[in-house]
Amino acid sequence: MIVMLLALLLFGAKAIPDIAKTLGKGMREFRKATNEIKREIEDHTSDFQHDIDDIKSTINRETNQIKKDIDRVSSTVTREAEEISKDLDKSLDDLSKPPESKDEPKDSSAETEETGVEQKESGADEYENYYDYPQD
Repeated sequence: MIVMLLALLLFGAKAIPDIAKTLGKGMREFRKATNEIKREIEDHTSDFQHDIDDIKSTINRETNQIKKDIDRVSSTVTREAEEISKDLDKSLDDLSKPPESKDEPKDSSAETEETGVEQKESGADEYENYYDYPQD
């Protein structure tokens, strides 16, 4: 209210409508300029935003593929490790068993190793017929 009174005293009653009209045009031009600047910024940033969205989608797609590959390799390694573990357990069980049970027949080489005496299938025939050969 005080500003209106000062303007009336300084410029007079005839100049106030022209000043208000000029002030209105200036405000309109200022709004127009700010809106245009906003539009330019949005246009340029929307291009960047589109590029950023493309990059994000590419990164997500590649990351998902890498995760799938890691899961596949991990399951393969886990499966092979379990098979190796089973094979090792079986080998250790085989090594911990006694070599032969008492119910099974022993072969002569095993008996020779145990007793130190070799048995021949033909018996003592080799020495019995020594005197049957003609002598010179």
